[in-house]
Amino acid sequence: MEYDPLRRGIAEFVGTFALIFVGMGSIAFAASSGLVGIALAHGLVIAIMASAVGHISGGHFNPAVTFAFLVTRRIVPSLAVVYWIAQLAGGVLGALALRALYPGEVNLDSGVPVVHQTINAGQGVALEALLTFFLVWVIFATAADPGGAFKSIAGLAIGLTITFDILAAGPLTGAAMNPARALGPELVQGVWSDFWVYLIGPAVGAAVAGLAYDWLYLRAPRLPVVGTPASGIDEPRPGEAAVS
Repeated sequence: MEYDPLRRGIAEFVGTFALIFVGMGSIAFAASSGLVGIALAHGLVIAIMASAVGHISGGHFNPAVTFAFLVTRRIVPSLAVVYWIAQLAGGVLGALALRALYPGEVNLDSGVPVVHQTINAGQGVALEALLTFFLVWVIFATAADPGGAFKSIAGLAIGLTITFDILAAGPLTGAAMNPARALGPELVQGVWSDFWVYLIGPAVGAAVAGLAYDWLYLRAPRLPVVGTPASGIDEPRPGEAAVS
């Protein structure tokens, strides 16, 4: 596919806008949706958007994910900058749309990720880094790896990773895993508590996951599938011949 930063950037903008609008909106009505509803809202919107435009932009919707692709040299710097601009713009405008369309009595401040008072900022950074590590590891394994499952389950796997991350640590850090998910609402709502946690944590976690997966699996010879053709595990991929 040609470079085409405009069309790729628009896909990133729409996906990030949807994430903020749906994710932040679900938190605003947390009393009715609960933690499971919030986790599912975030996971489903990413699963659907990644499946919808993954073939266009890769479906990053997250500056930390783009950073992981940049440090592993899987995206050129100029296109990474386009993605970051599109993602941050989507984050801000998604939060602005909520502020314009939701009733005034809805507490949108609750949709801004903050570090819970029971943990310190350092623990918040570590949690965000670990959660983002899981996310980027799954993205590289399913979407970036030629042997992965991009055409079939990558969007679902990525969305479910976000879901279980939020279930695990959402009450402690908001489980943003995404600077755009934090900065957009922070800017619109004027809530800047521990904002740097959501810059450093996701960036570190994403870089470590991307570099580790790249070094272990993408730059090394492809490992044979564990199992025999008779077991059904070693299925041929599209364009490959079946093992006789």
